[in-house]
Amino acid sequence: MAPAAPVRKVVRFENFEVDLLAGQLRKGRVKLKLADQSFEALAILLEHAGEVVTREHLRRRLWPQDVFVDFDNNLNTVIARLREALGDSAEHPRFIETLPKHGYRFIANVFKAAPTTLPRPAPRARMVVLPFVNLSGDPAQEYFSDAVTEEIISELAAMAPGQLAVIARTTAMHYKATRKDVAQIGSELGVNYVLEGSVRRASDRISVSAQLIQAADQMHLLARKYDGELRDLFRIERMVTQAIAKHFGVGDRRSSREPTTDLQAYDLYIQGRYHFAKASPDGLCKAKQYFEGAIARDPEFALAYDGIAEIYWYIGFFGFARPKDVLSTGIYHALRALEIDNTLAETHALLAQYRKLLDYDWSEVRRELARALELNPASPSVRLSYAVNGLMPHGRMEQAVTELQIALESDPLSMPTRIWLALMLLLWRHYDLAAEQALTLLERDPAFHWAHLVLGVAHREMRNFDESIAAHRRAADLSGDSPLMLGWLGLALGQSGAHAEARALLDRLRAMASKTYVPPSSFAWIHFGLGETNSAFECCNQAIEARDDMMMAIKSYAFLDPFRAHPCYLALLRKMNLEP
Repeated sequence: MAPAAPVRKVVRFENFEVDLLAGQLRKGRVKLKLADQSFEALAILLEHAGEVVTREHLRRRLWPQDVFVDFDNNLNTVIARLREALGDSAEHPRFIETLPKHGYRFIANVFKAAPTTLPRPAPRARMVVLPFVNLSGDPAQEYFSDAVTEEIISELAAMAPGQLAVIARTTAMHYKATRKDVAQIGSELGVNYVLEGSVRRASDRISVSAQLIQAADQMHLLARKYDGELRDLFRIERMVTQAIAKHFGVGDRRSSREPTTDLQAYDLYIQGRYHFAKASPDGLCKAKQYFEGAIARDPEFALAYDGIAEIYWYIGFFGFARPKDVLSTGIYHALRALEIDNTLAETHALLAQYRKLLDYDWSEVRRELARALELNPASPSVRLSYAVNGLMPHGRMEQAVTELQIALESDPLSMPTRIWLALMLLLWRHYDLAAEQALTLLERDPAFHWAHLVLGVAHREMRNFDESIAAHRRAADLSGDSPLMLGWLGLALGQSGAHAEARALLDRLRAMASKTYVPPSSFAWIHFGLGETNSAFECCNQAIEARDDMMMAIKSYAFLDPFRAHPCYLALLRKMNLEP
């Protein structure tokens, strides 16, 4: 007889859920980190919800008689950490009321769910497609094998997401030229299957080999080799995905539409994607040239228009140019892509980004995101866009965090998605969790300046100004003194009392602005740090006019809390078509 499934004892209050059996505290779908004694204190308070729990009762439950501790200080620390996890305040309690020198009382409404058997999720195979090896003998052909890999990943992911979960390209590419074996990769990514292969391109002929391997025992389940002329590329890729679909007993949902009938245009396009993935100014410049070349050969090449639209978005977002000046060009290319092919989910999500910032048109943002999610709900980039463009501007941080966690299930090594998760946790006021995400990223890339920015903001909000300023200086240095990073440094300096240095930073930004674009939000943040409210709001107005993306979290920035009822703050919300 199979063992019985475990039974859950679940308690709920507001949007928190406590699994007493598993020792877990969740807010929505987010698991919150809580030390054992703080969790035990929460369990005791919930057990006696509405009643006074004396300090002596807590002492007996938390520290046996043969354990000698500084009881008063230790209990104060346990309760303080519990309040921090719940976002509660001793002065204005929502959950835990203090009765001085006597004890505590849990004052929120508590709902005790009936014991239920843990649900057993339907089994779903998980697969990673490792980067196909370039066997052409020419390193310059790497872009071609990468493109084959990316296409196969995209098509497999769209086949039957309810039955087969496919790790996204961003994560898969971390294993390029890896020495790790299939079992280790399977363990790291939590996948059951690995697809590996190779591509050989010689003149006008190609050869593609693919092997499906079971991760647990490295058994080869499928091995195929496909040869043909270069013009057969799309047909060969389709044959690979159909073979995999047949093995798993699922239908191949691949569209019969090919991206272009001009193989030279396609070759230019995939070279553009190769350079775009480098995410450097030089890479973006080269990518744009290749995409334009692809369009010159095939004016109906929707994906090439999408590529240019992405580039213009990045130019505006990172402050390489005044966003308002480049967004109108970018949105034209996104609209042109959808005019040619209205089934491109990622392009609909990209158009939502443009509608958000260019027009502050939230109904259009919702419409485009709904269409993107309908077309490809399994796409991590669509989930990311929904979190950043559909939820974050409206202060719906809990939902945004949930969407990013869903995206990371299929793209766990994506640095953009994980840094956005860290940023959302900051805006949700979970500073410790945000810092943990940043440190995880820095283990992989110590020079990732956005992760240092997250640490700087988290420490500033926790009033650890020395650590905050050090992290912000590091972020600024690694970014090449990006004006965006300097603005956040100035906010920390101003709030810490280092007013002279903050003002010097303002002068420095003004000098930079005479030569290049500087986001107005960078000036605004420093003025807020210095307590110069009128100047800060004037710069915020300029930021909205310039379409500065840093204004999009206006409803969630903690440093703006003192101004929520200020007429200037309310006027900013109206300009962005955001409800107060």
